[in-house]
Amino acid sequence: MPELSRFFGIIIRMYLEAGERHSSPHFHAYYQNFAAAVSIDTGDILAGSLPRKQERLVMAWAEIHQEELRAAWGALQVGKRPAVIPPLN
Repeated sequence: MPELSRFFGIIIRMYLEAGERHSSPHFHAYYQNFAAAVSIDTGDILAGSLPRKQERLVMAWAEIHQEELRAAWGALQVGKRPAVIPPLN
């Protein structure tokens, strides 16, 4: 699963399951023992959870980098490795 970004202990990854197409563009955010799937289009958490502070950081990052996230999703759909996206500073 390609790592797109890492900031404040949060790891952002995106992947495409072999032989399947996801129905909704999303990425995965990991923090300690927490994990969440987050919609690129709406910013909604589709599955899982994060602590509130880390959830807010992920949402802010995703809003800033929505176009890069869409490009990363598109790259994965055609079998290419997505580009790294800058972290929050």
